[in-house]
Amino acid sequence: MKRVYLDNAATTPIRNEVIRIMTNILKYSFGNPSSVQHSYGREARSIIEESRIRIAKNIKASPHEIIFTSGGTEANNLVLQSSILDFGVQHILTSKLEHPSVLQTVLGLYKKYKVCINFIQIQKKGILDLNHMEDLLKKNYLKKTLVSLMYANNEIGNLLELDQVIFLCKKYNAYFHSDTIQVIGNFPIHMDKLSLDFATASAHKFYGPKGVGFVFIRKHFLKKIKSFISGGLQEYGIRSGTENTYGIAGLSEALQLSCCNYYKNIEKIRDLKLYCISELKKIIPDIIFNGLSSDIDKSIPSILNILYPIKKKDHLFYFHLDLMGVSVSKGNSCYSNIPQVSSVIQSITDESLLKKRMPIRISFGIFNEKKDIDVLVTALEKIKTKKNFS
Repeated sequence: MKRVYLDNAATTPIRNEVIRIMTNILKYSFGNPSSVQHSYGREARSIIEESRIRIAKNIKASPHEIIFTSGGTEANNLVLQSSILDFGVQHILTSKLEHPSVLQTVLGLYKKYKVCINFIQIQKKGILDLNHMEDLLKKNYLKKTLVSLMYANNEIGNLLELDQVIFLCKKYNAYFHSDTIQVIGNFPIHMDKLSLDFATASAHKFYGPKGVGFVFIRKHFLKKIKSFISGGLQEYGIRSGTENTYGIAGLSEALQLSCCNYYKNIEKIRDLKLYCISELKKIIPDIIFNGLSSDIDKSIPSILNILYPIKKKDHLFYFHLDLMGVSVSKGNSCYSNIPQVSSVIQSITDESLLKKRMPIRISFGIFNEKKDIDVLVTALEKIKTKKNFS
């Protein structure tokens, strides 16, 4: 049976070139990068700093604006917690469509430090009401504010109206943090042109290893940030702990390879998405697409989210697909063990619809082909005819 992997928004397969780089470092460059008194340590330190330079070059940033972390969740935590403890932020403005590493952290900060939290209203299709955002910024103008909004939503694919958000943040002197985890490594991004104060990335979203990522911190903020994890002076004293040398090298190589093929990859994935939309419409005439995921110009090409019609609710639905060789998800992989529909889908969908339909997030990657879509569509057709679902 051919197995088809269509859950690239959760994690991507690691490139062979990246595996080779990492394996070589594991074998031959095992020194502690902080042990610069000898050649083993200096070699490891050199790998990290060369990786930092390459990463910075690929996103058009300065090398010292890149701080390595264990991934996107830690990177988001670092920004949010530092904004309160080191920058004196009194007000956080975000949305209920954010990743749990933002939402849960923000709620924790509210409980611990009594920070004022406001959520931007959500319009139809998961579009943020930027007029409401401006009202909230205006009302809290005297408070130091951090705006935290995802560039590309990891469940419904909606792209943030980035230029307008940046304009409003500048107008009201608010700091701007963007979770760019679905974007960096998949889209060109130029930090020298974008007025982002903080941005986050995770290697396993662009064909690199899990357990490593980075946070971009605009240079004028660096001296203000105290140690997020204490116990050492690594990462400019911001993130203590021996660096993941081979993971960082893998991240750097994966980003480099992605950057060399951005437009070719984007075009391929866009074509896969359009083909998938077309084929799904043939078998589901009343298909409902979640958010803006079917709008090729307003969503990230890699994510398509649908509500699949069934008469009898069955939370083994996704396992049935898996047994038929198709790997998709119901949404955010960080909450996949919870039977309920994700908060993102609940926020934008009528409850009556969710009683009759199951959300499916289909996410494409560079290793997918049109024949993978055909396998998905065939599986959905077969499920449609089974007694439990029809």
